[in-house]
Amino acid sequence: MKKTALQLLLLFFAITMTAQERVTVWPKKKMPNPQEHQIAAMTNETSAKGFKPEKNRIAYLDWYDAPSAETKNGGCMILISGGSYECCCDVGYIRYWNEEFTKLGFQCVNFVYRTPRPVGLPIYQTAWEDGQRAVRMVRNEAKKRGFDPEKIGVISMSAGSHLALLLATSSQTRAYQPIDKLDSLSCHINWAIVNAPAYGTTDAESGTPATRQGYGSDVTLSKVFKFDERTCPMSLHHGARDIYAPQTSTLVYRQLRRMKIPAELHLYADKGHAALGLQRGIEFMRQMGFITPLAPAEKILDRYPSDEHRASYSKANVWPEGKMPNPQEKQCTPYIEWHMPKELKTKAIQIIYSGGSYVGNDPDGFEVAPARRYLNEKGMAVVTMKYRTPRPANLAKHTTAWQDLQRAIKIVRKEAAERGLDPNRIGIMGSSAGGHLTLMGVTSSMHQSYLPIDDIDKLPCNVQWGIGIYPAYALTDGLENPNKEGGNEDSATLAPEFSFDLKTAPMLFIHGDADGWAAMNSVKTWEKMLQMGIQSELHTLATRGHCFQNVSSPGTGSYTHLDRIWEFLTSKGFNK
Repeated sequence: MKKTALQLLLLFFAITMTAQERVTVWPKKKMPNPQEHQIAAMTNETSAKGFKPEKNRIAYLDWYDAPSAETKNGGCMILISGGSYECCCDVGYIRYWNEEFTKLGFQCVNFVYRTPRPVGLPIYQTAWEDGQRAVRMVRNEAKKRGFDPEKIGVISMSAGSHLALLLATSSQTRAYQPIDKLDSLSCHINWAIVNAPAYGTTDAESGTPATRQGYGSDVTLSKVFKFDERTCPMSLHHGARDIYAPQTSTLVYRQLRRMKIPAELHLYADKGHAALGLQRGIEFMRQMGFITPLAPAEKILDRYPSDEHRASYSKANVWPEGKMPNPQEKQCTPYIEWHMPKELKTKAIQIIYSGGSYVGNDPDGFEVAPARRYLNEKGMAVVTMKYRTPRPANLAKHTTAWQDLQRAIKIVRKEAAERGLDPNRIGIMGSSAGGHLTLMGVTSSMHQSYLPIDDIDKLPCNVQWGIGIYPAYALTDGLENPNKEGGNEDSATLAPEFSFDLKTAPMLFIHGDADGWAAMNSVKTWEKMLQMGIQSELHTLATRGHCFQNVSSPGTGSYTHLDRIWEFLTSKGFNK
């Protein structure tokens, strides 16, 4: 089988890198719940010639070389392997994480817990005991090794992420009775990057893949996670096709939002069980100030100031004279603008429009112009749209804008071929109210918003993808105003105007975690699409509110969000 570049890199790290110092976490004969079948070792150790299980019964910490004095930031990262609680198998990930976080200035330590699963106890029990003791030992080493005892994070995978969630949410619950003075230290952690947590929903907590994919009126987040007062900020990463259901991550994220704990959620379309998006986790840590203080923020319009990559421009009204449905004197005239790149590298077309509460909208503002310039630079044709605002009288707030969008998509489809573009590779993108409008365009294209007026209206108005940037008004607790309960409760359901018809397309969602028009607008729509078998992608951004991209700091997810758009288009093959 051909190996990917990342697989080869992980293999290289596994072969070439070794820990510098090993320390067992339990004193002799003090380890709780010892079981003769259990060992503590990574799989590269157990497979080595001469391995002796009887000499490897006790969980341990492998301390790696300290970061250089120039990069040292006063933090420590605990690295936790997965392996179904049957082994510790993620040798490559451990080495890779050590390499990356050491370069960022963190002291790194690999934590190896007892496996396989204990008999007569919950599958996680002995690992949890080892984990709480290990965190206390790490905290106790802070002064000696030169890091802050309140700057300890973890990164984990699979069963290791189940364990990380226990450490992150349940440090005030004792996993074992104290054995010495060390156990007077706190075992809380300060942040966690949690990859593909397994066994987190009640249809999987016995130690199997999620039997019902984490869905069902009787399926909940496992009660083993206490979410106590020391619960820490997290960045949750999950593949949408993971048999260890991504609902674990969405449910954990929802509870963190209820508790107003900053968090990020990164869900990847078409990806299975893997550690995904390390750079997103690093951006989360940078946004939170866990690496270094945030760099000065920059305006996105200053970063993308000109249309230097645009070759041609044209503008046209959306409706023929006298044919516009539901005309209202107070509303603006809708139009579209074609922005063709200097070098066309894809036949795909991206339609973009702004938000504005359905009161106004600006195709030249920060929500539109930087994205069109970014995509033109990539060689992609962009169409921007001005839709009718302010809100129409005696109609739902989005009605005339929806009509304009359906008509604009049909016009773009009609003109695509003559411009050398593909009429069946059209995507739509909007922010805020424009994000709501995008949801209308993506989920309800089979629902006619106006009576046909000419041959253009014989064309379909479905799209192949949508991009929702902090969509507003998508849940019933925020149909007109910011979400009252943050969209977190089950009573906040999707807005009734979304049909979710048979032509519903995959989407990319990007949303500020602290947005009053709550990130759950995006999360619950993502969940609905997954239930329909539609593979979409989602990224939320810790501490960031509405209009997160307007002003942002380098090295954070708000600053790099346009790259998520291109990565999504690439991963789905839309920009070929």
